Parts: sequence; structure tokens; C-alpha cells
Amino acid sequence: MARLNDGDALAGDWFRVLKRSAEPRARLICFPHAGGAASFFRDWADLVPDHVDLAAVRYPGREDRFLDPPPASMADLSRPVARACLASDDVPLLFFGHSMGASVAYEVALRMQSSGGSQVAELFVSGSSAPGRSSSSRDPLTMTDAEIRKDIAELGGADANTLADQELWELLIPSIRADYRLIGRYRAAFSGRAPLDVPVVAYYGRADRDVDAASVAAWADATSSTFAMRSFDGGHFYLKDHAPDLVADLLGRRAAFRA
Repeated sequence: MARLNDGDALAGDWFRVLKRSAEPRARLICFPHAGGAASFFRDWADLVPDHVDLAAVRYPGREDRFLDPPPASMADLSRPVARACLASDDVPLLFFGHSMGASVAYEVALRMQSSGGSQVAELFVSGSSAPGRSSSSRDPLTMTDAEIRKDIAELGGADANTLADQELWELLIPSIRADYRLIGRYRAAFSGRAPLDVPVVAYYGRADRDVDAASVAAWADATSSTFAMRSFDGGHFYLKDHAPDLVADLLGRRAAFRA
């Protein structure tokens, strides 16, 4: 069976291994937000039990894939990630996606399902309205770089030092702009499709300006299986302050994934 070794495909282009298990019962794969990177989830390694592998998707155009061109569309991103996940399905796969990552995780899960291969055991989405639903009036396709910078600051997606460092910002903005355009095109093109046949759990911050309870509850229409939702205190990046409770909740949803 495949294992999370440095030589594995899972540790190659598309995944960063954050925690390995000698005998995993499940593999939690995390999908970062717009402008985010796999390292966002590195602190989760201390929260995941020893029988769960932890990995995060390495989006092109950032960190150790800085020179790789960012994907232009959701299909360009979800297609190769789905292939990589199908190549590492020796144990049940759990997907967790935050913000843009929720949409990416959903699309990857759909592609896996339509391929006839293994399906995701459970999809956890966070800080995101359901596909085809948005409570935000902002259009990512028309936002200027200055507006994107202001947006990230207001959402709390980057620390103040990063946003204040002009040279660093100029290095980061191409991939961030690409992410905003990707999600904007995805929203514009989304027309609905057959739902997933896997359980979906949605999380959000009660003070998130970009999502509300109704747009999160609409994730129920994205699955023909069970649906649940839970809110936390905080805004769009509530998970920074509530990571222990969040990870405990998602891994406690099924007995096989518990410590």
C-alpha cells in the first residue's frame, strides 16, 4: 500500500506531508484558501492523532512551487489534484477545504466520484458559501491589486508585516490575483451538477462578513448523503483561534477516525 514517504507521489508536486502514520486509518488532506499555502496547516500536525496522516495541497505559484504558473481555472487545478488523490487512496481520504479551498476540495471530490474510482470518505468545508451561492457583493474578477490587498487585511488572511512589506507583496500578488480570478470565474461559470454521494460538514465563523448561515446551509444541496454544520466565534479565519476544537470535531464525526 502507498505510504507518505518522501519518494511517494503524495509527497511530490501536489502534496506536502505534514504528519505520517505508520499504520494510518485515514488520511486528512487540507486545501488552503485563496493566497494561502500548504504551510497554513502545519500546526495541525500536533492536533491530529497518530493513526491519521496529514497532508496539504501545494498550489502552484507559491512557497516551494513559486516558479510554477498558477492555474487559470478550477478545472486546471482540480483535475491533477484528483488524479493525485486517486493514486493515494489506500486508506479513507478526508478533505478539509477553507474558503477557496472548500470549492477546490468539492470539485476534486466530484472528479473522483465521476471517475468511478475511490470516493472521499467525508468532505469538510469551511468559511465558504455553497457552490452557486454567495452572500458577498464583491466580484473577485474586477478587484484591483489594491482592493485585493485591502480585502486580505480585512479578512485577516495575512499578518500585518507581510502586507506592509512592499517587496514581499509584489512577489505574492501574482499568485493571489490568480486565485481571486480563479474563484471569480468559477462562480460565474457554475451551473450546478449532480451532487456528491458523501457526507458533508460545513463550518463557519459567526462574524464572517462573506458568508452567512443560509449560504453555508446550502451545502446540503451539494450532497445526496448526510449534511451537518457548525459555527464558531470569529470571522473568516476563525480557525486560527479554534483549530483544536475544529480538528477534534471533524475527526470525531466517525468512530474510525477518533483517537
